Amino acid sequence: MLFRSDRLEKPEWAVDFGHDSHGLYSVFEVEPEKKGTPVRQRLRWIPPGRFIMGSPEGNANAFDSEKPQHEVVITHGYWMFDTPCTQGLWNALMGKNPSYFPDPDRPVEQVSWEEAVGFAEKLNAWFAARNSGSRSKKVLGWNELLFRLPTEAEWEYACRAGTKTETYAGDLEILGDANAPLLDQIAWYGGNSGRDYDLRKSYSLEQDWLKDRQYPDKVGGTRKVAGKEANGWELYDMLGNVWEWCHDWYGEYSAERGVNPVGPSEGTARVIRGGSWGASARILRSACRSWHYPGNRSDSLGFRLLSSAHQVRSTESGK
Repeated sequence: MLFRSDRLEKPEWAVDFGHDSHGLYSVFEVEPEKKGTPVRQRLRWIPPGRFIMGSPEGNANAFDSEKPQHEVVITHGYWMFDTPCTQGLWNALMGKNPSYFPDPDRPVEQVSWEEAVGFAEKLNAWFAARNSGSRSKKVLGWNELLFRLPTEAEWEYACRAGTKTETYAGDLEILGDANAPLLDQIAWYGGNSGRDYDLRKSYSLEQDWLKDRQYPDKVGGTRKVAGKEANGWELYDMLGNVWEWCHDWYGEYSAERGVNPVGPSEGTARVIRGGSWGASARILRSACRSWHYPGNRSDSLGFRLLSSAHQVRSTESGK
């Protein structure tokens, strides 16, 4: 479903709003609790639709956890951060930066699943205190920001942006553990995250799982967001830079068609998606999935939020 911005009212919370070749966008602004410059975050409107989730049989790069492929229908549109949550936005709202790689323009990391959920709740409360909360009837959820972590299906749907290949830029030719030339266009991963690295804090890239790196740099880490090409909906860093928390408990796929799936009703670990600055090339595919315990933190793990009138119920999350 396509929208034209000249037929839609600017959301009350938006400081910028419009339409370009990638679709609709809007921008919100958070004023730091302490004095400082307001921090802006761009959102992209992801229209409802359907896609094939997971990897096909016979794909040599796929893991068993990505199968079987199955159809998924997303019945609702949603606003999504166009980048991972930055340290600047986190600090404006939370007042303290937990990240190992300090830079307001880099993704926030060292954040547990519970802390990411807490950030979304605090952001919702921040907006509720400053906006009327009235809702446009033209698009459900248009004018009311209700932030949360994406479900795993919402994440992969947004990452693919209508594509069916291994990445949103095409299939990978993997020449070494950390050497897939296509990734250099769209992602920071273990093969290139040390290129012109600009922080004193770093980690070694000379790891067993990163043999035959695309570039021979010895150290790397996270990079400023939006430094690589975006996907078709102009979402940046969906692959690489930092893994991203999803709402779902981790579990096996079903071959059945799913409508707004939310994952298992209970579990011990939460889904993470996208790969990171220290990951091998095989990891950076739209279908690749992994997990982390919800209380864990890592310098390669962050998150991005979406806002949708479709809220995942507590009973669906297993709480």
